[in-house]
Amino acid sequence: MNFFTVYRPEGENTVLPSTWHQTGVSFWGRTKGWRYELQFLAGLNSDNFTNTGWINKGPGTPTEGEIAIKYGTALRIDNYCIKGLRIGLSGYYGHAIGNSYPNNKDGAESKYKGVVAIGAIDFTYNNYNWIVRGQADYGYLSDAKQLKYFTNRLNGLSPFHHSAFVSKNAFAYGIEAGYNVFSQIEKLRQSNQKMYLFGRYEHYNPYASKTKNTSYDYTNVQRMAVGINYYPVKQIVVKAEYHHRGST
Repeated sequence: MNFFTVYRPEGENTVLPSTWHQTGVSFWGRTKGWRYELQFLAGLNSDNFTNTGWINKGPGTPTEGEIAIKYGTALRIDNYCIKGLRIGLSGYYGHAIGNSYPNNKDGAESKYKGVVAIGAIDFTYNNYNWIVRGQADYGYLSDAKQLKYFTNRLNGLSPFHHSAFVSKNAFAYGIEAGYNVFSQIEKLRQSNQKMYLFGRYEHYNPYASKTKNTSYDYTNVQRMAVGINYYPVKQIVVKAEYHHRGST
């Protein structure tokens, strides 16, 4: 179980690709209380970037052919030295402009790189019948104000047609906590049933920078949720939640 809510955490699922399928090469390992992973990947496609989802649609889908005119790299490090606690740091860097087909290699696209840089920190604490998770992600996109004017985005017949500006920056952060109330009932505890009561708060904005002073205020969202996760057996979880979402 990676999240208490019925759906994936809304903030990260809005501003970042999820699940992020990408062709590449990965190196990973563990040493004592550390785990590391380094990846070399095909780059994202900036033609798919939007004001409401930032780079969310950048990889395309797993069933599409990968375009690898541009490349990216990702690094993640996790620490497990404190009992019950995992803390992770991760980052991504790559170029995204011109990584599509057809590609206007002699047009304006050839003058820009579309650097995507993302940094994130996250943690999970699982001990004393509590599970607490949190994350913060911040992203940067260079040449964001140029994207609207590229050939594939201007052509209304193109599958990449997008008329809105894209933000230079995006962010998402959130925290959730749940307590296993069945841990206090001996009969249920002995049968390994669990019932987590949880709460979650998150704040995200895929359009955190006003490109050319253009605003889309509805992209700045705060969301709160409460609910339950019931485990009748270890392999099955039944979820329910109530949430409230609002623009700031």
